[in-house]
Amino acid sequence: MLTDFLKYQAQTSPYPLGMEVSHADGSYIYDVNGKRYLDFVAGVSACSLGHRPERVNQAIKDQLDRYSHVMVYGEYAQDPAVAYCKLLVAHLPEPLEKVYLVNSGTEATEGALKLARRVTGRSELISCHNAYHGNTMGSMSVMGFEERKQVFRPLVPDVAFITFNNDDDLLRITERTAGVIVESIQGGAGFIEPKNGWFRRLRERCTAVGAMLIVDEIQPGFGRTGKLFGFENYDVVPDIVIMGKGMGGGMPVGAFVASGQHLDLLTHDPKLGHITTFGGHPVIAAACLATLQEITETGLMKAALEKEKLFRTLLVHPLIEEVRGRGLMLAAMTADPEITNQAVLRCHEKGLILFWLLFEGRAIRITPPLTVSEDEIREGCAVLLETLDEIAKELDNLSIRK
Repeated sequence: MLTDFLKYQAQTSPYPLGMEVSHADGSYIYDVNGKRYLDFVAGVSACSLGHRPERVNQAIKDQLDRYSHVMVYGEYAQDPAVAYCKLLVAHLPEPLEKVYLVNSGTEATEGALKLARRVTGRSELISCHNAYHGNTMGSMSVMGFEERKQVFRPLVPDVAFITFNNDDDLLRITERTAGVIVESIQGGAGFIEPKNGWFRRLRERCTAVGAMLIVDEIQPGFGRTGKLFGFENYDVVPDIVIMGKGMGGGMPVGAFVASGQHLDLLTHDPKLGHITTFGGHPVIAAACLATLQEITETGLMKAALEKEKLFRTLLVHPLIEEVRGRGLMLAAMTADPEITNQAVLRCHEKGLILFWLLFEGRAIRITPPLTVSEDEIREGCAVLLETLDEIAKELDNLSIRK
């Protein structure tokens, strides 16, 4: 299978991990040789409830027995999508009252950027340095990492960048700014949180100049930070919220949410201001509904903060300089990207799945399912610490030889 994987399926890097997956269950993935891997990545924050969550799987099966795709988005009233949007809005602050369902986080970004321009009649978009909001052309245009996008230029024009947590840069948001897009926790940059009230001052500046505040919850959303959405931790209400990843319990989905007044603008001047064939797909919507019900009806969000404390208690090592993030969106920071690289690769060999972040090479991604148990946390941390001990010993020996 691996040979055909490399031959027939397009790759994203020269060196994919190449694990041949047999099946997955709970916090574990199994390869075709029967080896078990403890998953501390959750499909890069997508599998909120672990692998094959019973409630989500049953909802998918039940919906498949009723109907699958019947019409492009926005024409027919389909119960799974309607029920999901109603429940989602019930858990959001005003005026976030209407949902546009799409197929992925990057498509949600595209829709949000278009909406900001449609609402304001302005063109300038502002993002943050080291930001990541997806990889399609519009989303890439607001990516704050030139190395990843330079070969694809020209991109969407009239995009400027500010520095996350920098107060002086807020003055660059003006009456010509259509929207400011920002992650509630910067993901690719190294799980960096807003500090010292900066998020609130960003909100105030956008309000003062009439710019739309777009908050990207694709990674922090759906309980990962102890709240349903990361922005709730900082006393801020966005004009538009982007979501995806953990939204569907492992199924492909995204959405952008705003006021009804604003989203209704996409229905006219021109008509079909944003369209999608498979957005709101009934089977995906059923999975989303079951996922949201499970997250909001149980203690998973509160438990995420307790599990964070356990991680922070356990992840003490000379090679770990700090642990960034909140809840179960954590990054163990080493002193050097090669230490991180070796830690991720060696832990994988030992049956622990960790991963990298996009732009911060020193970060070890730790984003397990919300359902990860304390015993599993102890098991995985023991493997990581053992691996770091090995690396530290090798570094000491190298230093002695020098």
